[in-house]
Amino acid sequence: MDELGRMSVDEFKQARKNPVMVVMDNIRSMHNTGSVFRTADAFLAEGICLCGYTPQPPHRDIHKTALGATETVDWLYFPTTLEAVLALKERGYKIYAVEQAEGSISLEKFEQPEGKMAVIFGNEVEGVDADVLPFCDGCIEIPQLGMKHSLNISVAAGIVLWKLSEPGFRGI
Repeated sequence: MDELGRMSVDEFKQARKNPVMVVMDNIRSMHNTGSVFRTADAFLAEGICLCGYTPQPPHRDIHKTALGATETVDWLYFPTTLEAVLALKERGYKIYAVEQAEGSISLEKFEQPEGKMAVIFGNEVEGVDADVLPFCDGCIEIPQLGMKHSLNISVAAGIVLWKLSEPGFRGI
């Protein structure tokens, strides 16, 4: 691990973060939750908002996929996704749902706004809560070419967070 130049937990906590919050909207799977923690750690996301019935650490099934990221990534719990969105808006975040919706912006064409932003990843079956969409500043869509037009949340989070932390795109 030393050869990889990995940070310690303390160094990670002190590191400059990508000003992106991840919002998890009623995610059912503990494995998906753990995977998103791990991805948020990998791309230095500012933190995660766990909403509704999204599983919360500590739990062995979350830890199984998070591989320690629940100790490095800051997280908050909100009873509803709308409460999380309103709290983030109050703190100056621009809010974007990762959702296939009318008027959504394809990820490769998305121009990240200045300042802080939050990305909402929806339930594995229902997507982002329709009641939350009117409070978003927009929707980002991941282009897909095959027969299936959905991705697992952990895969979608990896793609989007990678793009939002890409050198030159975000300036990290």
